[in-house]
Amino acid sequence: MTKCAELLNQTIDVDFVDINVGCPIDLVYQKGAGCGLMHRLTKLEQIARGMVYVLDVPVTAKLRTGVHEKINIAHKILPHLRDCGLSLITLHGRSREQRYSKLADWDYIDYCAQVVKPMPLFGNGDILSFEDANRAKTTTAVSGVMIARGALIKPWLFTEIKEQRHWDISSQERFEVLRDYSNYALEHWGSDTQGVEKSRRFLLEWLSFLCRYIPVGLLKHVPQKINERPPYYLGRDYLETLMASQNVCDWIKLSEMLLGPVPPNFTFVPKHKANSFK
Repeated sequence: MTKCAELLNQTIDVDFVDINVGCPIDLVYQKGAGCGLMHRLTKLEQIARGMVYVLDVPVTAKLRTGVHEKINIAHKILPHLRDCGLSLITLHGRSREQRYSKLADWDYIDYCAQVVKPMPLFGNGDILSFEDANRAKTTTAVSGVMIARGALIKPWLFTEIKEQRHWDISSQERFEVLRDYSNYALEHWGSDTQGVEKSRRFLLEWLSFLCRYIPVGLLKHVPQKINERPPYYLGRDYLETLMASQNVCDWIKLSEMLLGPVPPNFTFVPKHKANSFK
């Protein structure tokens, strides 16, 4: 990774380089990378020191609380990374085994933020509203928050945080967000058949998160919590109902409204494999 960092330093301009010590995916973990590095402290320190040495920009890292549920080890690792010269750490308040089950442990994030001082630590987990972000920043010692799934479910969340309000965004405004994505994707991957279908697959994966959003105007209690899965409901118009669907066939319909008909024999299986299309 030091060689890769050196190459990045020589060839492109970046604001910082982040070491992902949080990836829980089996293929990554079994190779000793991602969360696997949490049990390979000497190797992780070598990576961190090497990258800090060759890069002219800050080096950061993201970790989970640990590998196994109820066995937190991040607080033992963080001081080592601080002493290696890292500029900032982000801590996701769940272990590898938890993935996204149960709530993030913000008490432990707070503890780690105090352990690692004076290096700034950002907290990550379950932020889906400006209240969630405010609570994290005012009741813990974190220097900031990182948003992950919340941005997939509600990409206008950053506007809500900046303006400190709940945005009852219309279905047409949400559709324009999808249109922007489609245009950017086609610009990046090309508008030939291969480019269109690659754009579609990423769009469909994203729609598997977007459908979890419940419009503010339909909520009985505001704000929505990230682990709440809405029951079937009718939106205020056809498009809002379509966007709320958990059925992958409806995600296909939305993609066809933006990228044209799917090709013959098209299949799609979301990464979380909750449902599929054949």
